[in-house]
Amino acid sequence: MNFDIDPYSVLGVPGDASPEEIKAAYRRVARRLHPDINQGSPGATVQFQDITVANEILADPDRRRAYDREVSRRSLEDELFFALRVTPSKRSVASLNEPQVIYLLAEILPDPSARDRQQRRERRLNLSLVLDHSNSMNGTRLDKVKVAAHQIIDNLADHDIISVVGFNDRAEVIIPATPASDKKALKAKISMMNASGGTEIFKGLSEGVAQNRRYLAPKLVNHVILLTDGNTFGDQEECFKLAEEATTDGVGISAMGLGQEWNDEFLDKLVSITGGTSAYIKSASAVVPFLNDHVRNLSDAFAERLQLSVAPDPDVQLETAFKLSPNPQPLPIDAGYIPLGSLQAHRPTSILLQFQMPENMNLGFRSLARLVAVGDILDNIRQKYQIVSDVSLEVSENPPLEDPPVAILDALGKLTLYRMQERAQEAIESGDIREATRRLENLATRLLAMGEEELANQALSEARRVAHTHSLSDKGRKDLKYQTRHLLLGSLTEDNP
Repeated sequence: MNFDIDPYSVLGVPGDASPEEIKAAYRRVARRLHPDINQGSPGATVQFQDITVANEILADPDRRRAYDREVSRRSLEDELFFALRVTPSKRSVASLNEPQVIYLLAEILPDPSARDRQQRRERRLNLSLVLDHSNSMNGTRLDKVKVAAHQIIDNLADHDIISVVGFNDRAEVIIPATPASDKKALKAKISMMNASGGTEIFKGLSEGVAQNRRYLAPKLVNHVILLTDGNTFGDQEECFKLAEEATTDGVGISAMGLGQEWNDEFLDKLVSITGGTSAYIKSASAVVPFLNDHVRNLSDAFAERLQLSVAPDPDVQLETAFKLSPNPQPLPIDAGYIPLGSLQAHRPTSILLQFQMPENMNLGFRSLARLVAVGDILDNIRQKYQIVSDVSLEVSENPPLEDPPVAILDALGKLTLYRMQERAQEAIESGDIREATRRLENLATRLLAMGEEELANQALSEARRVAHTHSLSDKGRKDLKYQTRHLLLGSLTEDNP
């Protein structure tokens, strides 16, 4: 019998809970998650499905015994785990006659023993490189991409899987998916790439995903890396649909834009569907270290296909979610699970969640949200692992004065910088040039106070440009967007306990 969830943790009951305790726990959680009560929350919908399945397992004596036997067998297998640590910005709030904002810092931490265990593993990487070789890549750009691809192949284990697809206005399989054993021959094929033609990303991406699927397996890190310096036209929706299909298969997609001409909004949305990352490579000279660093991080994966479900209480609204580490970027909140990609063995995945609390809350302790983290731990025989955190706080007439945790305070300060450049762009699009200029000038002031002099000068230069031309430069917009994101990496220590 296949059990995809831990029914005890899902319902929040101990392993020796009585049938009455199980029934009471189910009813208690169902009152918060039922679609008729908690309308408009995708997280509540998927979590309600899980608690229903959990209740069905534990309410049936035969199925419960079968699950208990399965757990007893697995307990002998020395399986790893990950932890979910949730820190609120406040533990006690006042009851106000207006809505108020609460933040949660959710940290998913790998098993500490994963850092030290040197196990013999099966193949770990199933990597597909999808490389733009259109006309605009001619010269130094393509040369650097070839060097990066050569180094990636050199650093792969012989039993890792590599495939390489080149694309312009058509796709060419340069290296069909194969173990990376004959490195010299593989690198020779990459050396033959030439620049020509236009840019159609869907053709290259679809072939890259197809190659990745040839060796698709749950024990592998199945990942596609797209690198482009151009804008694609007319095939964006096809790319989004392909990303959704890849996510269902367990394939992650990351995208890297080189130079100034690529569409950052498109690539951001594309990778967010799979939990991958998007990045800005400013110059051809940065391609080699950038790509190699990304592949090293993939090799450090402890868990794959990591997802977070957030179910606020019916009167609470989840407003935004932002990944702080390891790769800062905004997260979509319109589906039941937020895709997070890989959990690395040597650092946590951290997410900042913003909630709006209702006005005139009753005094006393109350629940805020239920968070569920799910992922596949690569070294476990039974890979799927799930952990639940139910967050509560106190509503008081006179809550004690408390400073938000330093990590949340620091993250919010730096996230404000990222949002300032976003708001400036929104003001430009709405035609409010004065407001856009003011926001960029304020951003420059804040950056200068932090010691980020070069980025502050960039913001000030863009403010002047907006005042005269009513638009940001492509370089300036990408610099401000991705570098203010990058500042968030300093908000949390990389080496959490």
